[in-house]
Amino acid sequence: MGMIINKDLLSPEQIKQEYPLPDELKTLKEQRDKEIRDIFEGKDDRFIVIIGPCSADREDAVIEYMTKLGQLNEVVKDKLMIIPRVYTNKPRTTGAGYKGMLHQPDVDKEPDLSEGIIAIRKLHINCIKASGLTCADEMLYPANRAYLDDVLSYEAVGARSVENQQHRLTSSISDVPVGMKNPTSGDLSVMINAIKAAQSSHRFIYRTKDVTSTGNDLSHVILRGAVDKHGICHPNYHYEDLEEIKKLYEKSGLKNPAVIIDTNHSNSNKQYKQQIRIARDVLHSRNTDPELKKLVKGFMIESYLVEGCQPITDDRIYGKLITDPCLGWEDTKRLILEIYEKC
Repeated sequence: MGMIINKDLLSPEQIKQEYPLPDELKTLKEQRDKEIRDIFEGKDDRFIVIIGPCSADREDAVIEYMTKLGQLNEVVKDKLMIIPRVYTNKPRTTGAGYKGMLHQPDVDKEPDLSEGIIAIRKLHINCIKASGLTCADEMLYPANRAYLDDVLSYEAVGARSVENQQHRLTSSISDVPVGMKNPTSGDLSVMINAIKAAQSSHRFIYRTKDVTSTGNDLSHVILRGAVDKHGICHPNYHYEDLEEIKKLYEKSGLKNPAVIIDTNHSNSNKQYKQQIRIARDVLHSRNTDPELKKLVKGFMIESYLVEGCQPITDDRIYGKLITDPCLGWEDTKRLILEIYEKC
């Protein structure tokens, strides 16, 4: 067999027992989950802002960011639903590079998934404590989500995972919204089919169990732009793109039509400052068409304490990403306040 077994890992049940979500945070999560559901069901017109670093690389800086975000939330919470983005797994196109805190809880040390599982659970719980907000993470590895499924209020399936059957079926057991990104090719039918699968019931294998899912009626669209065969990015956040998604939803019969706009990735061509302009453009489209205002429920934005990104060196800048570049805090604060005024 072409592998080496490094060590046995604790089960999700063991990890949850050792690092439980405190009762007061369970109550907070139940309340926020209901509020988020109401937004997706059209009962609450607040606008969702899923925001945070490209990848959560170190707990102290992430907690400082989340503390600031929680303080800002007190100003905007009557019109915005802020969901902190705490991504603990980092997809790598070729498999090379930093794969996130799950793999490498200390960037300066060798990978250790046993410690990583503990680190990401503690991080998510501490982020809730620091901000008063329950968070989002990416479902990069479907089998691993069981370590966090009781703490998350939002999950995303990435552009490279959205065609995968196990991601689709696992999404159908989640009781929080699961956003399906369009694939890197931009083929919207792939994303729509993923949502149909997630909203349906299935019988399948999940973590050594024969299970039947109930379906997730809150699975929805995330538009993140596309890349053609020449490597050129093509955004899909414009008015015409939103109209096309509206038509696809009308034809599909899917429950709770909703769109989240990813302002970075191929929508911005990874020019992180463009996230500000893109958000303004989408808000304008949304405010010119009442139907789009109902359909477009929020943004997914990448930001951190210090703007840009940096390589992994011994003299790294605290609060600056080691993966994709992000907005800095001052731009983040201004953008959230602008969204608050215009949404």
